[in-house]
Amino acid sequence: MKIYRNTEDIVGQMTNACVTIGNFDGVHFGHQQLFRTVVQKAHAIKGTSVAITFDPHPLQILLPGGIKLISTCEQKIELIEMSGIDVLLIIPFTPEFAKTTADDFVADLLVRRLGVKELVVGYDYAFGKGRSGNIQFLKKQGEIFGFPVTVVDAYYIQDKLVSSTRIRELVREGEMTAARELLGRSYQIRGTVQIGKQRGGKVIGFPTANLKFNEEDLVPKHGVYVVQVICRGRCFGGVLNIGYNPTFGEEQLVAETHIFDFNDDIYGQPIKVNLLKFLRSERKFSGPTELADQIGKDVLLAKKILDEQRQELVVSCSERFNR
Repeated sequence: MKIYRNTEDIVGQMTNACVTIGNFDGVHFGHQQLFRTVVQKAHAIKGTSVAITFDPHPLQILLPGGIKLISTCEQKIELIEMSGIDVLLIIPFTPEFAKTTADDFVADLLVRRLGVKELVVGYDYAFGKGRSGNIQFLKKQGEIFGFPVTVVDAYYIQDKLVSSTRIRELVREGEMTAARELLGRSYQIRGTVQIGKQRGGKVIGFPTANLKFNEEDLVPKHGVYVVQVICRGRCFGGVLNIGYNPTFGEEQLVAETHIFDFNDDIYGQPIKVNLLKFLRSERKFSGPTELADQIGKDVLLAKKILDEQRQELVVSCSERFNR
């Protein structure tokens, strides 16, 4: 997949460009229907399938307090590439770009720069200043400039609308199985392993790999989860605690993962953590001994769950989702 990070980098129009536009946060099943449609249409006319997205997410610029994202830009790129898209254009979203009118966006970017031959959008898509670029507007522009507009209907799973908003709600509620049904994969957090308080192994007997959350991160419900950990190209089971570690009176929100059957030094190394199932809420214990006893119980339960779902979980820990 060819990636452009600025419209100015595009030299010459693309061959029979079939284009879709969106934020694609999470690249869930609904987004995947868009990509599938674009790829099929491009193939039919021997053209180029093109996805246009934005970084940062427009609501991080336009909405006070921003928006918590399901996927990082890095993960979004990986997932879009998996869908078979030929070209991904990532437009830097700035306050200045936000002033772009829908007319200019179509005429300057879609028509003049890309040479759009077909446009595919979701049922609720709108863009441009004041969201004036709605579907009715796009269809009129298509008539003027000679490109058809295909609108992909809302996608439902068991009568539930698949949407980024719903997935964010599920993640905040700790409903990882339900989130997975809409995403098509496990919800994942990523980061570089930090040096923590060094209590995990020395004091409690369960060493942990610690990740810190950024302000813009979507933080799942605080508590303990069964997880898969991808590190150095290998996959391990584990238990993850998200919270403030109230037993020791911590004030910083962290994600602490105890990785099963793992003793490597991975400080400063990137890891990816798939959240599979919420086990319990975080709570304060009387001290290290009581906490260690509870973690031991969490570990036994997590291993049981991982063993029961071993075959099903092979896919979510495969290289396909964790490059």
